[in-house]
Amino acid sequence: MLLAVLLLVTGLTISSVAIYYSVIGMAAIFSASPIPIYIMGTTLEIAKLVGASWLKAYWYRAPMLLKSYMTTAILVLMMITSMGIFGFLSKAHSDQNIVSGDVADKLAIIEEKIKTQKENIDAARKALKQMDESVDQTVARSSSEKSVNRAVDIRRSQNRERSLLRTEIETAQKEVARLNEERAPIATSIRKVEAEVGPVKYIAALIYGDNPSQSILEKAVTWVIIMIVIVFDPLAVIMLLAAQMTFSWKKRSEEHTSELQSHSFISY
Repeated sequence: MLLAVLLLVTGLTISSVAIYYSVIGMAAIFSASPIPIYIMGTTLEIAKLVGASWLKAYWYRAPMLLKSYMTTAILVLMMITSMGIFGFLSKAHSDQNIVSGDVADKLAIIEEKIKTQKENIDAARKALKQMDESVDQTVARSSSEKSVNRAVDIRRSQNRERSLLRTEIETAQKEVARLNEERAPIATSIRKVEAEVGPVKYIAALIYGDNPSQSILEKAVTWVIIMIVIVFDPLAVIMLLAAQMTFSWKKRSEEHTSELQSHSFISY
């Protein structure tokens, strides 16, 4: 009897979760009227379970036309439930991809800004180096005090430009530091997202080989969802029917035992 109760409770629990996922998934498909979808979906799901139990109880009494229609309706409702669950899980995965895509885009923009600032620093340093080389060449060619004074004059004439370049380097370095601080939490979010999709990568790698592409990852997720859908709602219905059958067998066993005891008492 305990096993029958466990079957019933587990079946109802799975069915309740399936109803929730299915209704939310169908509401996402028909998002313009979510409340009517909630009502319709819940009602049909309950009707499906009641109809399956009724068919089990009165299969040999019910007319063929009625049995045929109810069986077809239950199978169609199971397919609709599976479609709703598929939609719910697919949307959850898509939302995760949207979030990770937005974060990745933000990170890419910041890294591009950091790259630009570093290029500005390199350009400014290169300009300073060229100025130093120009002065050094003048000094190297000098053979008189007049030539040395010429090199000094060149360096003095560069003072303003050198000051601007140093200021540009300092400003760019501060901007790089600020961008790195802004980048840190976004990079952490990226690592979290990668950790969340890690199991899917391992599944895809197991089936399709190492370093799977994004399309392969999507295919792996789709197959995982399909496998969940296959055993979700059908398992709930089967477990409810199995619980009903177990209760029926238990009742027959008790009646049979009671009859045997009654016959034994009469014989005695």
